[in-house]
Amino acid sequence: MSYFPMFIELNDEDCLIVGGGRIALHKVKVLKDFGARITVVAARILPELKAAEDIEFQERRFAPEDVEGRRLVIAATDDKEQNHRISMICKKKHIPVNAVDQTEDCSFIFPAYLKENEVVAAFSSGGQSPVVTQYLKEQMRSVMSELLGELAMQLGGVRERIRQSVPECERKAVYQAILQKGLKHGEPLSDEDIELLIFGCTRSE
Repeated sequence: MSYFPMFIELNDEDCLIVGGGRIALHKVKVLKDFGARITVVAARILPELKAAEDIEFQERRFAPEDVEGRRLVIAATDDKEQNHRISMICKKKHIPVNAVDQTEDCSFIFPAYLKENEVVAAFSSGGQSPVVTQYLKEQMRSVMSELLGELAMQLGGVRERIRQSVPECERKAVYQAILQKGLKHGEPLSDEDIELLIFGCTRSE
């Protein structure tokens, strides 16, 4: 079964990780990459995990009420039955849940991904083959450059200017010109270069 590729906003959202081992540590790093507020609940928590900043740690056993009010939950214990129980609790409450390495207990999965500023490329095999998703990730690494992330931010910053100045039928061409020129020269465009592109378009009208 394939998964629908939906991107969700996690910035400052309350997320729970049950488990205190290396898998939990990896999931913490992923969620922090997207600005989530994270609570970790586990009877034992690795020192490396405790060293993570801006995380709430509760060193105790999981309780069903721990899932209340969470944007999503990750069951990352080394006990498959416990992960299954956590999954069932979340599903009954319609809380998105990921049970690590237990696809049947997941309502969402973590893709392999690349991130540069606001640009994110994600790859999934529906939980069938991490080898395939890692292959796709490596193939795209040269395309998903730091420059591409910077250009995306620049394009977002000039959208309103282009909306006000460029006819709708010409806007796509201006965006493409900014992107291609930036990629060609290896850096974001100057304000002057952007104005020239916009002026050239409006003058052609």
